Amino acid sequence: MMFSRIFEKVFKGESTKKVSVSYKDNTENKSNITSTRIGDLGEYKINIQLDQLPKNSKYLSDVLIVNTHAKSGYSQIDHVVFTPYAIFVVETKNYAGTIYGDRSRGRWSVNGKFPLMNPFNQNYGHIQAIKGVLETSDETQFVSMVSFTKRCTFKVNEELRKIQSNDLIVYDTELSEYISRKVNVLKLQNPAPIYSDNEILDLYNRLKETNITDSQIRDMHIEKLKEKENREIVKNESNLSTCKTCGKAVSEKVKAYCLSNKVRFKGSIYCYEHQKTL
Repeated sequence: MMFSRIFEKVFKGESTKKVSVSYKDNTENKSNITSTRIGDLGEYKINIQLDQLPKNSKYLSDVLIVNTHAKSGYSQIDHVVFTPYAIFVVETKNYAGTIYGDRSRGRWSVNGKFPLMNPFNQNYGHIQAIKGVLETSDETQFVSMVSFTKRCTFKVNEELRKIQSNDLIVYDTELSEYISRKVNVLKLQNPAPIYSDNEILDLYNRLKETNITDSQIRDMHIEKLKEKENREIVKNESNLSTCKTCGKAVSEKVKAYCLSNKVRFKGSIYCYEHQKTL
């Protein structure tokens, strides 16, 4: 299944601007890390983007922390960026196609067919877990970002692309640009930084210290997520509508179209091909 790879994010590194290291070995210089060893070129591209941020920013990648509210017992966060004006929590997606979504809806879709959990709801859970570690309750300190590859086209709320929003959907190639622009907007709103350099370092270290690096725990977490994904797939497949003529599965849009044309289709559902015959 093409979407199972979302859970197989083996390495996402961590960086203090000049050094990017994996959770398995924190001694290697990032120049020695190849996309093959990272295992996912997309994540490697994100780390390159984050390395372009100002020196007074720090980031961690592939952070696994305890989350008692999550079904697996943990939250796996792709990237956390600490800046003087906000903490950016980044969820990365590696889909291809048109992303349909509404901020208020729990389910999005790829190409109108394949279901996708609202990534901002997913990231909200990550932010809550981070807040628990950092012992803060101030929601305004966080900016939620969801990054897709350029293989996608967005059909989502317009405000999710506007820099004024605290929920931002971006392409991986523009991640550092959007973070920098958002920081500049926050500067205008808050002339004095929220976090000093020492406070940024403290937040960074506190989250880093709670990052679970045990490979067995990480593997167990991934397996639980895969099991959840498989259950969702079975559930979605069992709820699929099919063409009356050929039995081919059709999307919710096709189903809605057929059912809204009762005179033509007489309450039945047909795929595009067999709609033409009626």
